[in-house]
Amino acid sequence: MAVSSSRLPRWAPTTSPSRSLWRWGGATDDARTGSGGTGWSLSRIFSWPSGWRRRPAAFDGVEVAPTTAAAAVAPTPNRRWAGRDDDPGVFLTWEDVCVTAAGGGRRPPVSILSRISGHAAPGEVLAIMGPSGCGKTTLLDTLAGRLGPGVTETGFILINGRREKLAFGTSAYVTQDNVLMPTMSVREAMYYSAQLQLPDTMSAAEKRAHADVVIQEMGLGDAMDTRISGQTSKGISGGQRKRVTICIEMLTRPRLLFLDEPTSGLDSATSYHVMTHIARIAAREGMTVVAAMHQPSGDVFDLFHGLCLLAYGRTVFFGAASDATQFFAQNGFPCPHVRNPSDHFLRTVNKDFDEETVESSRARRKRAAEAIDILTHAYQSPAYSEKTMNRIAEMKGIGGAPFRKREQASFSTKLFVLTRRSFINMHRDIGYYWMRFGVYLGMGICIGTVFYQLGNTYSSIQSRCEVIMYMIILVTFMAVGGFPSFVEDVKVFRRERLSGHYGVAEFVISNTLSATPYLTVISLIPGAALYYLTGLTKGADRLAYFVTNLCMCTFLVESMMMIIAVIVPDFLMGIIVGAGVQGLMMLNSGFYRLPKDLPKPVWKYPFYYISFHKYAVQGSYKNEFIGQTFPGDQFIEKNVTISGLQVLQEKLQVEMGYSKWVDIAILCGMIVVYRVVFFAIVKIAEKARAKQRGMRCKW
Repeated sequence: MAVSSSRLPRWAPTTSPSRSLWRWGGATDDARTGSGGTGWSLSRIFSWPSGWRRRPAAFDGVEVAPTTAAAAVAPTPNRRWAGRDDDPGVFLTWEDVCVTAAGGGRRPPVSILSRISGHAAPGEVLAIMGPSGCGKTTLLDTLAGRLGPGVTETGFILINGRREKLAFGTSAYVTQDNVLMPTMSVREAMYYSAQLQLPDTMSAAEKRAHADVVIQEMGLGDAMDTRISGQTSKGISGGQRKRVTICIEMLTRPRLLFLDEPTSGLDSATSYHVMTHIARIAAREGMTVVAAMHQPSGDVFDLFHGLCLLAYGRTVFFGAASDATQFFAQNGFPCPHVRNPSDHFLRTVNKDFDEETVESSRARRKRAAEAIDILTHAYQSPAYSEKTMNRIAEMKGIGGAPFRKREQASFSTKLFVLTRRSFINMHRDIGYYWMRFGVYLGMGICIGTVFYQLGNTYSSIQSRCEVIMYMIILVTFMAVGGFPSFVEDVKVFRRERLSGHYGVAEFVISNTLSATPYLTVISLIPGAALYYLTGLTKGADRLAYFVTNLCMCTFLVESMMMIIAVIVPDFLMGIIVGAGVQGLMMLNSGFYRLPKDLPKPVWKYPFYYISFHKYAVQGSYKNEFIGQTFPGDQFIEKNVTISGLQVLQEKLQVEMGYSKWVDIAILCGMIVVYRVVFFAIVKIAEKARAKQRGMRCKW
């Protein structure tokens, strides 16, 4: 019986004489080699639909050529962005890469990768495989320049034979964790990302059309209007989240694509479709793909051009994926006929369960540690290692034009898009503001009814101080409740920032603008309810000041929590730290103990003057008591009145050298300072990471 030479799996649909298997160019290009196709053009790559609301059929692994009429009306993509003639391909090489992590304490450094060498070429997919903990993600992070602090790397990592900094649009990294905004639908997540990444030379309709094409290519057409993670209803599945993450990074069609376990959470059929799509784009557009794979199916394994097999930081095999089976067989570990080759490789080199033995062709059994030593030494032989080094030497001599940063959206466009996205996210996140609004309103009504209509007696002086302090304390403490949601926003910001979608300034400004309406509402309505229930000093100007003061306090706490979210990303520890910092500030606000009675070391200097509660409380005191008179204590002296100024100076020890509006100005200044500190921390961390990477690795 004749054996078909087709690389397609047995269950794949066969080509029709009247309909080509692949859409673009009308050719039957093999996804792995990219050969056999002619006549493709950039306008066919993107295949823009005539209207962005039109949704083509869901991707099922087979694409057909568009009709003549459809091709005639499809708009041409913006060639200034999509043109590839002046973009060089990526020949990525790495030699003797070693990565060690600090052991901590007196423990010696831990070696993660040991003298790893390899290469990746345009139009090909290189798979990095190995058992859990072998260093797959570490190698991927090293090649992408994303290693974190506390890790030391050495070696030579070159692009087209020289040290090259990866610029926006030339490379993309799909992380293992699916960090997405849960309140967005798939369509919205893609549209907003397209508006951030694609340049202003493309119209909004073109960006949406391109996003629709990418969504359909990943088989997400039926889930376009489903929330990523619903609070009242079920969102998309984990596998669909993974595909959305891939879609976002594929929007710019990067020249170099890093994938960290792109098939995790996907079933075998979906994994094959996704990897087939990626391999086809790589072959068609000359994209270099490096993917860390956990356990690919046999059909997915057949799509790989190269294989880098690691075992506990050492190279077991590097070369063509089709040669790996022969390499194992020649060294005494043949793959059984009915077994998936990737399963066989991983089972052979996994020594986590070394009581399990591995089979060899010599009718005896070896432990996995022995198998790793045999295969590692076999790979170091000239037949394999020299072949890799010769190919690296060839790629290093290629040269070519350096990379340039791809054009993207302007600062104003990014700011508008981020503000709008953040506004919608806050509106849909019930726990972020709406539950706090309900709690604030309940607190305002409760405090207002407990201190209902205080009157103008001598005892009302103390009650007025208590109302002011209680409301400020509860409002500032409850502002911490939005910290978990803000931590998720910071995670999204970190991912998008590392990918170069936007800068820190855009994030800080957009977050401030989008939060302003919500913080105003949750301060205005509960504050007004409390103000009138308690019968505080009447006057529209005094009410406006009271509400503004509450709003400034909420803003300030959120700004402080932004800093804590960057330093302490764990939301439980962050809430504890935030509550502890606020507790220290409250002790020195001048309410629990008068300012003159505070111990001067530490508590008065400097805590009293850096506590924002001090300015919030004293400003509210001035707003409440200036211009008022109260009857004196009748038990001490009859028919004596006390002015509000006397209350402030003698009883409350308020600093009267400046007005209440100066207190508001100081609070506003603190908000700006806290946000600038957040900006500075992120920038300093980025520069330190870049400097450390430049010192520890020769790029």
